[in-house]
Amino acid sequence: MLAVPPPQLLWQDRRELHRFLCECQQNCLVNSEPQIISIVREIDAVDPLRFLEAFLTEDKPHFYFEKAQSKQAIVGWDAAVKLTINNGERFAKSQEFIDGWFRRTIIAGSESDLTAPAFCCSFTFFQDNYQSNSEHYYLRNYPNVDNYHSQPVFPAATLFLPSILLYQKGDRYSLLINTLVDKNSDIDAVTRSISAKIDTVNNLKKGSIPAEITKNLHPRTIWINPQVGDFHKSVSANLQLIDTGKLSKVVLSQAFDICSERPFRLINSLANLRSLYPDCYIFSTGNSQGQNFIGASPERLITVNQGNCSTDALAGSAPRGETETEDAEIAHRLLSSDKNLREHQAVVDFIIERLLHLGLTPSPSPKPRLMQLSNIQHLWTPITSPISPNIHLLDILAKLHPTPAAAGTPCEIAIAQIRQYETFDRSLYAAPLGWVDYHGNGEFIVGIRSALIDCDRARLFAGAGIVAGSEPEQELAEIQLKLQALLRALV
Repeated sequence: MLAVPPPQLLWQDRRELHRFLCECQQNCLVNSEPQIISIVREIDAVDPLRFLEAFLTEDKPHFYFEKAQSKQAIVGWDAAVKLTINNGERFAKSQEFIDGWFRRTIIAGSESDLTAPAFCCSFTFFQDNYQSNSEHYYLRNYPNVDNYHSQPVFPAATLFLPSILLYQKGDRYSLLINTLVDKNSDIDAVTRSISAKIDTVNNLKKGSIPAEITKNLHPRTIWINPQVGDFHKSVSANLQLIDTGKLSKVVLSQAFDICSERPFRLINSLANLRSLYPDCYIFSTGNSQGQNFIGASPERLITVNQGNCSTDALAGSAPRGETETEDAEIAHRLLSSDKNLREHQAVVDFIIERLLHLGLTPSPSPKPRLMQLSNIQHLWTPITSPISPNIHLLDILAKLHPTPAAAGTPCEIAIAQIRQYETFDRSLYAAPLGWVDYHGNGEFIVGIRSALIDCDRARLFAGAGIVAGSEPEQELAEIQLKLQALLRALV
């Protein structure tokens, strides 16, 4: 039986680390299969963005996921093992891949409630990953700009076990170093790689990365607006279909492309988002080719924790008021708005129906509440349910994505309308991003209020739910309001 030494010893004594890794390699020979070695240790407090900044490189995958208000974060870099999928059954294949590797994982350290090895995951909105109707605003309006988004930027599914992973839960921080060891591994090289990561963590800068929010937007050379007239026509056409009763709701989104005089700074833009929207999930993931998808999402899709599932119905929006009185009046109108309540109830009903189909017993809050963010407020109904051990997080995710809040209802018709009327690839926009750990716990959000960053270029996404009674101008105003979350933050 493999003897696992204390993680503190592995952290401080490289000879002991080397000896332990040699034993793990012998274990691989005995079992005839590679294994993941996960070294776990609690560490002193560190800013999650400082951690990401220390390791970030364009040629390696990364995953950043933080909600500052609740002091929750998970940050991963590089891949011990990785899977990408571009065809069907992506959720089932992902769960099978995760389960297979966790069965071959040796944990050196305490499997506490604080932390466990976790896969970081992203799924594109469409399973087939690319919309045939896509055009490219760069090409259409500026022929001298190269074909920026002519191919899918992210696979239909990407999941990786980071080679180094940071957790923050409240005031506790934990670090994991995950390493693949097989019979052919160069243990000397593996030892050096782990030791280099430990040295980098030990030398991290203190303090948080400050925000750099100014009233002036980042200098830009090109601002490429979508065709507003096209959006009006799309809304009108879908309202006609809604009038026939064949469609209840469709979420139509817009993409705004911008070019800058200088490259956007990922870490500083994330710091700005974190400062501006501490009540949102701030996220970033890269494709190892220099393109990063970032955002500030208010929408949790699912959390699984110790046998319990929590999800949110979030639909129906209004701006915040300039004064307390105005804010209260707007909130009251939102809570009593027939249009917004119908839109919201469609999401609640959908989630409940999908959870019931899995054999769960969903329990929604009695009536919608308000989720009030700094620049917008939403109707919100939290829904909870216990889950049995044979139901995995990704099983639930496969049933929930896409919700009516991201696509519409009926889902199949709404998706067909999105494909027909949206002239860009959604990629990770309005799609699930999150993590799954060794114990089956995890959390996924919906990638809204988001942007695709590529050096000095960015594509900003936002959408609005179209239902009976929608007005094109009001829906466009809602989209522009949502885009402010990103425009103020990019630097």
